Amino acid sequence: MSSASTKAERTKQFIVEKTAPVFNEKGFAGTSLSDLTIATGLTKGSIYGNFENKDEVALAAFDYNFARITNYIKDRILQTDSAIERLLVYPEVYREFLSIPFLKPGCPLLNTATEADDTHPLLKERVAKALAYWKTSLENQIKRGIQRGEIKPDTKPTEIAVILISLIEGAIMQAKVTGKPGELRIAMNFLTQLINGLKV
Repeated sequence: MSSASTKAERTKQFIVEKTAPVFNEKGFAGTSLSDLTIATGLTKGSIYGNFENKDEVALAAFDYNFARITNYIKDRILQTDSAIERLLVYPEVYREFLSIPFLKPGCPLLNTATEADDTHPLLKERVAKALAYWKTSLENQIKRGIQRGEIKPDTKPTEIAVILISLIEGAIMQAKVTGKPGELRIAMNFLTQLINGLKV
């Protein structure tokens, strides 16, 4: 690999890392070229020399934001063993959602989905894939728990996954709108009880 291509890749990654929080907070429509140049300290030419357009930057920024929260949760999950403990990581993490620095602007899935569902097909598709990935991961954790005798055999993986995601995203929306963590904690306490109720 040439040093030129390596430098270009580093520049692209730098642009993504610096603009990802801006897109998550302001959304695609609310993020201007000026916001991108301020966030990166680069010129318009430098940004568009590495990305074809704002859409391409936004898609890369969403992928980065989603990977960041996924890896944050994955690191916590890998510190546990049982399926119940792994599922409990979700209410534990999201209970303190507003105090996690890189998540203060909100959940990238929720923020992007709310804006892009009717306005940006490419972003909508990216969010749908991310949501499907999260749902499948949860289903697999539950199936693993059933196979290992840790979760009740009559548990429906898809049903629990959908409820878990809905509770988390709905509670985040309320907490973000009100600026209060009360609703978030109530929902996460309920989710904790629901997960513990799956134990054999």
